[in-house]
Amino acid sequence: MPDYAVVGKRIPNIDSRPKSRGQAQYVDDLRFPDMLHSKMLCSPLAHARILNIDVSRAKALPGVKAVLTGRDLPDVIFGSIFKHADHNALAVNKVRHVGDPVAAVAAIDEEIAQEAISLIKVEYAPLPAVYDPLEAVKPGAPVIHDKWANNICNHFTKSFGDINRGFAQSDYIREDTYRTVANNHVAMEPHGIVSFWDPDGNLNHYCSNQTPYILRKTMCAALDLPEQKVRIVQPYMGGGFGGKIEALSYDIVTALLSKITGRPVKVVLSREEVFIATRQRHPMVITIKTGVKKDGTLVSQDFKVFADCGAYAGLGFIVMVINAHMAMLPYIVPNFHWEGTRVITNKPVGGPYRGHGAPQMRFAAESQMDMIAKDLKLDPAEFRLKNLVYAGYDHPGKQKIFSCGLKEGIEKVMSTLKWKERKGKLPEGHGLGIGCAGLFCGVKSMRHSGGSIVIEIGIDGGVTVLSGATDIGQGAKTAIAQIVAEELGCRMEDIRITNVDTNINPMDQGTFGSGVTFRSGNAAIIAARETKRKLLEAVAPGMEVSPDELEARGGKVFVRGHEEKGIDFAEAVKIYRYAGKSTPVVGSGYYEFDAEVGWELSEKVGQFSPTYAFIAQGAEVKVDKETGEVEILRIATADDCGQMINPLSVEGQLDGSAAGGLGMGVYEDLPHLNGQYLNASLLEYLIPSSMDMPKQMDPITIDNVDPKGPFGAKEAGEGVLVPTAPAIANAIYDAVGVRINDLPITPDKIKKALEIKGGKA
Repeated sequence: MPDYAVVGKRIPNIDSRPKSRGQAQYVDDLRFPDMLHSKMLCSPLAHARILNIDVSRAKALPGVKAVLTGRDLPDVIFGSIFKHADHNALAVNKVRHVGDPVAAVAAIDEEIAQEAISLIKVEYAPLPAVYDPLEAVKPGAPVIHDKWANNICNHFTKSFGDINRGFAQSDYIREDTYRTVANNHVAMEPHGIVSFWDPDGNLNHYCSNQTPYILRKTMCAALDLPEQKVRIVQPYMGGGFGGKIEALSYDIVTALLSKITGRPVKVVLSREEVFIATRQRHPMVITIKTGVKKDGTLVSQDFKVFADCGAYAGLGFIVMVINAHMAMLPYIVPNFHWEGTRVITNKPVGGPYRGHGAPQMRFAAESQMDMIAKDLKLDPAEFRLKNLVYAGYDHPGKQKIFSCGLKEGIEKVMSTLKWKERKGKLPEGHGLGIGCAGLFCGVKSMRHSGGSIVIEIGIDGGVTVLSGATDIGQGAKTAIAQIVAEELGCRMEDIRITNVDTNINPMDQGTFGSGVTFRSGNAAIIAARETKRKLLEAVAPGMEVSPDELEARGGKVFVRGHEEKGIDFAEAVKIYRYAGKSTPVVGSGYYEFDAEVGWELSEKVGQFSPTYAFIAQGAEVKVDKETGEVEILRIATADDCGQMINPLSVEGQLDGSAAGGLGMGVYEDLPHLNGQYLNASLLEYLIPSSMDMPKQMDPITIDNVDPKGPFGAKEAGEGVLVPTAPAIANAIYDAVGVRINDLPITPDKIKKALEIKGGKA
């Protein structure tokens, strides 16, 4: 790897100081004069007609300033994908899931708002409900939306080759069905909003949101406003993981309450409201039929996917597109068919969640890979190595593989776990498993959507970076600052990078789909080069060289090869000023993915992402055969993330993502009774704690730069979650010889499987 001055260095996040001192301002910390507080009444029923809503007692409560129902709002449905819009901000004629917002109040404090909500009386006529996607598409199932025939909001196929011919050429064919369940994002910070209108009729919307510019677009459509009248401001954020991408009812209603009252209105969701009234990971039923040769060569694969999207379509369409594309990676399969159906049910709404549909797919596919390997008496790791895609592979799905370090990744995981020496030779109840995945490095959400950076060098050499990329705690601001410092040649401590304000910062797609470093990083390089060019052109005459002979690095400008004769960066800025150049020094950069728009790739194959990262992950587990309890002893992760911009951040992402995958694999579930979640709180919803993490975590780096990425960087973090659940599932099978095809893999499922088997491992 090249010896960079800033890139590749272990640098603490640039916002660590205000966060560690409690000075960072999150939505819940915001206070405005005369601010009101809002609460929303959510439906206790999964499916019912609204016969009457009596708000008289709530309106009469002292301190209440406004009460809204669906009939008080403009008859406008909203949604992040306009053609799929099916959602009123407040339910009008009927509710479709427990948690569906019905009414809202604004009061002088949160306690009065909560009391007012309890005084609203709603008369419901219960309707039949359906909670399983396979049941929802059957004839006679309850009709949830008139818009969605047979409760199907999306159905499409993707294919290449000829699967029937492929199966005819196969020596062995296996078919299995897998199920995943709903998971909540459990961001540390709940969703929060403060809205107010200025005297000129402009909406100011402070919110915890990952995609401020997309949110602005959605809100403008819902409120019938031009974009210049809506300002989205992002304070510090305490996590998102995909759960804060979409506009929610709370966004629309809070803005309208503020307009009615003429005062700022604030809402911060309770943890229960986050569970029932925001978004969740799509539960899926995935059937895979795979044909192989005797030597383990993959020949043909047929996927059938049913996704439970809950009561509204939301942004889940892109989850299905990603699910299809991640079925095509990371193995060579010449004959491929994928059929996906996203089904409306009477449950809370499905949406993007780390991996965007890839974790469900790879759990199924990687589990079956191990089962096929066992049937063919092949080593599971060697079976994977035999079928990997590679850099330059002419993918029949039109996905361009510019770099791929997965072979090295698998080999390093095997070496770390001493796979060949230990696989199948461990004590009873101990097992090893492996899983692999490919993941996008950014998703193009719409045409002409990319990342923009503006760099301004002040008169004292200070550098201000304006970016529309959102930092949700993952270190985006630090990565962008490192890229700017490296390319511009200044010091990290000279850089100031702001939170997003759509009235100030240039447009960006926002944080989703692992695209920030790739998209905004490339934009930052372009902006830094333009800014540096202006500076060097001013400095060159005094140094009696051409600008092309100068370098800027580590806070100095010098003649290439003669760093000892350089001048300080701030001195170079001073020379620029006194040369009569306009100040401040400003440069801008824009980068758009070389890929097709994601939602347009439903019925065809094509380049879904500008490049792809690859992950190999190994797990070592211990299973108590008496209780079924699983202890994760070790997770080894080889992440083909290209040049690491900040190894400290990457390692943190690897551990955090593995924790998320571990939760998906063995802990997290949202059981319900008549659509009401039974564990919608952090008291009962199980997520891994520090005590549940593996005793040993092995982050493994792969020196494999990507030609398209900024300084060779690719996605780092999100993809690590994708193969964790199958790696653990495969390790459990290795430990006790039972295969669990539905997540999470809980002790009771293991015990039951062992009892059926007769307790023999």
